[in-house]
Order: sequence, then structure tokens, then C-alpha cells
Amino acid sequence: MENVTQQQEVVFSVQNGVGRIVLNRPKALNALSVAMVDMIGKQLSAWENDAQVVIVTVEGAGEKGLCAGGDMRSFYDKKDDNVEEHAVNFFGIEYRMNLQMYRYPKPIVAYMNGIVMGGGVGISIFAAERIVTERSKLSMPEMNIGFFPDVGGSYFMNQMPGHMGRYLALTAHLFTGADAVYLGAADHYIESASWDALKADIAAHDWTQKADAARDLRMLLQKYTVTAPASSLAAVQEKVDTHFAHESVVDILASLDRAAQEDDEWAQQTAATLRTKSPISMSVALEQLIRGKQMSAADCFRMEMDMSMHFMHSHDFYEGVRSVLVDKDRNPKWNPATVEEVKREDVEAFFVSPWEKEDHPLANE
Repeated sequence: MENVTQQQEVVFSVQNGVGRIVLNRPKALNALSVAMVDMIGKQLSAWENDAQVVIVTVEGAGEKGLCAGGDMRSFYDKKDDNVEEHAVNFFGIEYRMNLQMYRYPKPIVAYMNGIVMGGGVGISIFAAERIVTERSKLSMPEMNIGFFPDVGGSYFMNQMPGHMGRYLALTAHLFTGADAVYLGAADHYIESASWDALKADIAAHDWTQKADAARDLRMLLQKYTVTAPASSLAAVQEKVDTHFAHESVVDILASLDRAAQEDDEWAQQTAATLRTKSPISMSVALEQLIRGKQMSAADCFRMEMDMSMHFMHSHDFYEGVRSVLVDKDRNPKWNPATVEEVKREDVEAFFVSPWEKEDHPLANE
């Protein structure tokens, strides 16, 4: 049974109890459009109650990776054309699909090979079995465009060791498959050359006949799993926990600057990286992770929905998108220009819900 979607942006198929989702925009690094996310959510719903689908796999077409994220350029293009309506639709559909994966009753296998960024992390991190390779390059890069680590970042970044989630959120640091295993963001490290054999192995079984498909799937994946190399993030965990324990970006930078004066090159580089990011976005993202620590996944997504609407009126979001995705000059002019100028009330404004509780787009999630 093969179901190929309009323009084939996502290809769905079912065989031997395996529902396959293939993101199929390789020239765009499989970036997610709202139509793709909507189709994936609807297909997951259909498969949830389909006895012919026992496990689900998610992968990206082409050689470059799973998914480079969502279509953030679309907001810039609509900034003077009812952008709020586009945002409610886009984020509402995406976050519902992310939550659906988090709660999915059937095992989802996500192949996180090559580039896995932003929305690409959102479509894989909640899978039951997450596979990375020597080619995996992962990041929550939203800070580069003056946004915030969404798609559940408030939840999953708080599951990482110590304060590593804060570090990755604020720096937009690119990390490896080995790092992902260390962070608890991946379950299996395989050689990318083994993926075709692994897929063939999965396809060779009739999963509808298995009494415990989740257990058998895990055992099959284990056959291909190799020991991940040492994680470079693990090596700096103690430093991250020291500096990113502070609850304001001003204090984090002051802590890094003190270490930099003692010739700590990592602290020096980290402070320099932070000073290239949007001060208001960093301050909001830090507050997001502080609040998210005490929240359920569903409450994290509701908070992120509120935040995303406020970012539609944020100067730094459009300036960030302009500098990275439109003009590509990588020279944003942030406002305010320094973290010292960010006011507490400006940060808190991002967390005020634009909706009454019962009218919230994710009220029933």
C-alpha cells in the first residue's frame, strides 16, 4: 500500500506493519512546510488506530540529513500581511504534531542522520528509538535568528544533564551524534553505512505477527548499534554547570568573563558567542527553560505557543531572519543591543497568553 502525497513533499507507505514517513524535499534539506507538518499529523492519527501499522519510521530523503527545520522565512514574508493568523496556524499544527509524537502509543524510529536542526529535532526527539550516526549534526539554532528553542525545547532541553540545555539553547551550539547520545537525545549510535541494511532487516519482518513489537524492535536495533565516540560536550559539563547555573544572562556572561580572565579559552569563546545573539531572545529563552523545568510537556507547548505569538511582534526576530535567511549578511542590529539593557518586564511580556484559557489553540492537548 503506497500513499504518495501532493508534490511528494512527504511520502508515506505501509509494508509488513511498518508505516514509513519520508520527508521529501532534499534540495531544501527537507525543511518543514506547514502543509508537510499537517500531513504528518493526520497520517499519524490514521495509523494510530490502524492494526496494519505496528511501528513507524521517520527519515529524510537525500544524503544531507533528516531536516534543517521549519520554514521561518515565511513569517518574514508575511510580517505586514496578517502574520498572526499564519503563526497560529503554523505553530498550532506543528506543536500538536510534536505532542502527538511524544504521546504516540506505537514505537517511532527516527533516523537522525546528517543535519537535524530546530523543527528537525522536534520531529525526532520524541520518538521511542532515536538513531544517530557519525554524520549527525544537531542544533537548536533559533537563537541565530532572534527566536527561541521551540518544538518542545522547554521540555526536552530540561531533560539534558545539568544545565547543558541552557547552554545549547543560548549558544545554538552544533553538536554530534555522540553528543546526542550523551545528552539523552538519542538512543542508538550506528554507522551511517549500516542504515540500508538496518532498514532491510526491519522490512524483512512481519511486525503485525509479533507479540511484543517494541521489544523485538529494540533488540533488532541493538544488533546495529556501536559504541559512540567520546562526547566533547561531556568534557565541558562541569564548566557549563558552573556558568549556566545563573538565572540571568547578565550573570552568566559575568561568570564566563571572570573565567576568561583566568585564560579559560572555552569561557572566552562562549562569552563571545553569546554576545553575537539577540539579548532579548537570550533572556526570554533562559526564562523559558527556568519555567519549563516545572512543567509537563503539554504545558511547555502551550507556553511556547504563547511565546511564538509575541515573537511575531519582536524586532529582533525579523532582524534575525533578515540577517540569516533573507540578506544573509550575518550582521543583525539587535534592539536592545546589550543584555544589560533588557528589562525584566519586557521578558515577562513574552509569557502572557494572548488567549483565555479555554480559547487557547492547544487548550485540548
